[in-house]
This record gives sequence, C-alpha cells and structure tokens, in this order.
Amino acid sequence: MKKLPKPALLLGLVTCSITLTAQKKDKEAMIAAIDARMEEYSGIAHQIWEFAEVGYQEVQSSALLQQQLEKEGFVIEKGVAKIPTAFTATFGAGEPVIGILGEFDALPGLSQKAEPSKDPVIVGGAGHACGHHLFGTASLAAAVALKDWLQDNNRRGTVRFYGTPAEEGGSGKVYMVREGLFEDVDVVIQWHPGDRNATAVATSLANKTGKFRFYGVASHAAVAPERGRSALDGVEAMNMMVNMMREHTTEGSRIHYIITRGGTAPNVVPDFAEVYYYVRHGDNEEVRAMFDRIVLAAQGAALGTETRMDYEVVSGVYSLLPNEPLAKVMDENLQMVGGVNYNAEELEFAEKISSSFGSKTLLSMAKTVGPIFYGEGKGSTDVGDVSWIVPTVGLRTATWVPGTAPHSWQAVAAGGMSIGWKGMMVAAKSMALMGMDLFLDAKLIDAAKKDFEDRRGADFQYAPLLGDRAPALNYRN
Repeated sequence: MKKLPKPALLLGLVTCSITLTAQKKDKEAMIAAIDARMEEYSGIAHQIWEFAEVGYQEVQSSALLQQQLEKEGFVIEKGVAKIPTAFTATFGAGEPVIGILGEFDALPGLSQKAEPSKDPVIVGGAGHACGHHLFGTASLAAAVALKDWLQDNNRRGTVRFYGTPAEEGGSGKVYMVREGLFEDVDVVIQWHPGDRNATAVATSLANKTGKFRFYGVASHAAVAPERGRSALDGVEAMNMMVNMMREHTTEGSRIHYIITRGGTAPNVVPDFAEVYYYVRHGDNEEVRAMFDRIVLAAQGAALGTETRMDYEVVSGVYSLLPNEPLAKVMDENLQMVGGVNYNAEELEFAEKISSSFGSKTLLSMAKTVGPIFYGEGKGSTDVGDVSWIVPTVGLRTATWVPGTAPHSWQAVAAGGMSIGWKGMMVAAKSMALMGMDLFLDAKLIDAAKKDFEDRRGADFQYAPLLGDRAPALNYRN
C-alpha cells in the first residue's frame, strides 16, 4: 500500500505553492508596471543619447537622472567622492541594502545618427557607442519599480541608486569605492548593453592606464639639430622597449597605446611629447607589475634620449569577481522576461545594420536568452572594483543588433532608436525582479556572501590600482 504524506508535509507543500504563486503574480505586476512607463523611460534615454557627454562632463545627463529619482521620492546626495557628476539616490530604511549601478557617459569621436548607415550628428563629436544612456535609464527604472513594490507592500529595506560617471577610462566607481560608499550594501545589481541576452559567471580584465610625458629641447631641425633633444624620440624609444617587452609578459596580457602629442612641425625638434598607455590582464597584481615595468621603460627612454619624463596614472580598475548564486537567480529572471522581438520596421533597420558587418549574424539571437556564460571577458570595467567590495551580479541584453561590436557607430545608431529601448526595458525588468528576490530571500544574500568570500579570499585587502590620486576630472580634455 502506498504511504501517504504526513498532514504537516502536505500543509508545507501547499503553503510553499501559494507563496510561489503570489511571488509570480508580484513579478508579473512589476513587469507590467515597468512596461507601462516604456515611453517615459525611452524619452529619458534618448535625451541622454542626445546629450552625449563624455566622462566627468555629464552635467546634463547626471542632472536629468537626479531629477527623475528625486521626483520619485529618493533622497539625493550630489557630488559624492569629490566628483561633481557622481551621486547617490536612496529610498527606504534598514536591511537589506540593495545597490543598483547607473552609468551615463559617452565616448569621444563616435557621433552617429539613429540611422543604419554611417552618418555622424557632429563630425568628431561624442556618441553613446557603449550604450550608457540605456544603462543609467534602465537602472533608474528598476530602482523606481523596487521602490514602488516596497511601498505597496509596506516592506522594510533600502534601494540605493549609484550615479556613476566616467566608466570609459575615468574609473568613476573606483573613487566611490575608495570613499566607502558601498560599505553598508548587501548586494549590487548592474547590467550592460550588448548584442544578446545573457547572464554570466565571468571575470573581466583588470586595467591600469597612464599618460607618459617627455620634455626635451626645441631647436631648428636643419640649422641646429645638435642643440635639440627630441621629446618625440623619448616617446618612440619608450614604445620600442615596451613592444619588445610584450614577448616577456604572461599569457593574456594586453598593452595598447596612442601618441597624443608628437610635436608641431617636422622642422622643429619637439620639446614636448606624450603617449597614453593601457595595460590589461585578468590578474589585478599582474597589471600592477606590468605597469611598473612600463614606467622603467619610460625612465630608460628618457635617460637614453637626454629628455625628462614624468607620468600620470589616469585610471585603474580591478577584474570582475563573479558570483554564481546571484547569476543563477538573475538568469531565472531574465528567462522569465525574455528577449527582444523586432517589429517590421526594426527588422529592416537591423538587416541594414547587419549588412555593414561583412559577415552574417542571426538576427533571431535578439529574442533568445542564452545560457549562463562561464569564462573571462576581454573588456575592462570599473564595476570590477565594486565586485571585490560587495557581491555583485549583472547581465547583458540585446540593445544592439546581433553581431554589433561595442564602441562602434552601429551601437550608437541602434541605441538611439527603439531596438535599444526594447533591450533597455528587458534589463530594467530583469534587475527589478532580481531585486525583489533579494528582498524576499535572506538565504540568497547569505549564499551570495559566502561565494563572495570564498572567491575573494580571507586575506584580501583592497588597494586601488590608481592609488591615492584625486579623480581625473580633466582626463577627456
């Protein structure tokens, strides 16, 4: 005879089923609430897209996000971490404290109309080629949805939006970490625009950047060359030594540079020259060591060319520290929301964009949700430093046409029209649902903190790669 479950067990199963059903209804209601404001959020994103303000110069973009959050009842703290465009916006009280990151800086030289062929709005102007106008707006939408849910359900807890400027090479979040702005946070949620929908248990590359400046002696290059000492020779000698150094770096190293100043005229021995370096690796300490070696090359180049050299560390970011328990729950929420469905007009736009790549990409990838990605990303982000201080989870959504590379005119174009806005809304809904799970499930936060401590190590001590320098507010000048 089949053994029947005990009444207490049956009661527990029924109670669990009722709870899950209620939670699903709450999530469906939250999705509907965010969808109902799509036109409003698309308008905010498009305004920031049109502002196209580069790192630490995002005055209008930052102000717009602050105004919207203040209108929603958040308490704004402006100019945090000694950065005029950085801010926090807080709602609620008590634990848990859930942070949501919002970026809003554009990239120089990538101006583009919302058209499927290359056509800048302003030649040489800035453009949102990494989709941070969408990033900040989706994060705002998620924070507002969580605020409304907390209010409607009379729940205790804190939602804090972080307005984080200058992600593109300015390390804005690093200064915010250094100032202790994340010390009371339980979990941080973030996302990034992309060409597909997926979560990840993945690292990124740590990155340290610096400008090396050489000072020589000007002279007529034909009449009195012996009296000159070329600052450009110093730069070129340094670059040659660094390029030889590449053979003797560890696997996965990345070194890139541009000469930002090389002189004014061929017949004048340059008395000033500057080169701008990026150094990347998956290991934070390897980046620190490689940058130190590059400094030695610069010193040697100055000695050999009889010039003088100084350098400025511009930025430095850690690799991402993944968190598997959080990523799995984020994946469940993304699966529930689903991907991006193109209408006929968007499909035509996407096909024209896709034809510019030189290779075929399945446009249907935009509406699918990929499996969790495990591995190492090749980019760098100042979210990395946050992730070493507090458990952090993120996702990517299809704000761009599948096959689009970041930092391209194609990314700017899609981000300025409905393809970008639809992907932004997928991110907003997924993050809001993730926040709800965190407020409802203390065990999830505990699991995230355990995974965080296991990966970080008991002896970890945070030391920013950019040292104690003040925010590089003029790095885009």
